[in-house]
Amino acid sequence: MKIVLLGTGGYFPTKQRHTACFMLPEAGIVLDAGTGMCEIGKYLQTDYLHVYLSHAHLDHIVGLTYLLNLVPQPVLAKTTIHGEAEKLAAVRDHLFAPAVFPVNAAFRFQPLCNPVPLPLGGTLTYFPLAHPGGSLGFRLDWPGRSLAYVTDTTAAVGAPYIESIRGVDLLLHEAYFPNDSDNLAQVTGHSALDAVAALAADVKPKRLIIVHVDPNREAVPPLDLRAARRVFAPLEIGEDADVICF
Repeated sequence: MKIVLLGTGGYFPTKQRHTACFMLPEAGIVLDAGTGMCEIGKYLQTDYLHVYLSHAHLDHIVGLTYLLNLVPQPVLAKTTIHGEAEKLAAVRDHLFAPAVFPVNAAFRFQPLCNPVPLPLGGTLTYFPLAHPGGSLGFRLDWPGRSLAYVTDTTAAVGAPYIESIRGVDLLLHEAYFPNDSDNLAQVTGHSALDAVAALAADVKPKRLIIVHVDPNREAVPPLDLRAARRVFAPLEIGEDADVICF
């Protein structure tokens, strides 16, 4: 199984990174719909799409408006947007309000209900995350492989979601800040790299990919990984267009 990182940045897109979007082409699954959705047509392998929204902040949903020009009409007719009922209602009523986007959305909206059956014999489970306005994390399991996606929350050893991601093959976890020395992670509902490394050392994924990094950090890499790798070695920063096998 492969996942393509289409948007590894947070808040706003830059020349280096789009906002949150991750695609499993073989299964027709997309996690979050940030500006990285503009790349989705390059990787389409199915005649359907299932898009799972962690929450409804604009940097995670704006790409839904791109779909109408990026995938064929028959695929749009078999595209379903999944999320919490309240968040889906906000997307329908506001993002697709005629005054904002005067084109009728051709896809279905489906509230989540644990567990969710996935194509190719998989299962998705979701769990709440602490973030202003609320967010969800996702774990996707197929026989012999597993993936967790955790963004827009504050990582900490002992966080309530830890047991939901324990032992996954691949963990995609946000790290917007290098550390929380000025308490910004707590205030904004985001994660610091040192806390994510400590969390990973506890839950022990086979591989950790850092996503949703601060778009203001233009250095390459945007975060210094040396201290974090002393805590959890199999850690790297995801880059747009990376293809990760798990």
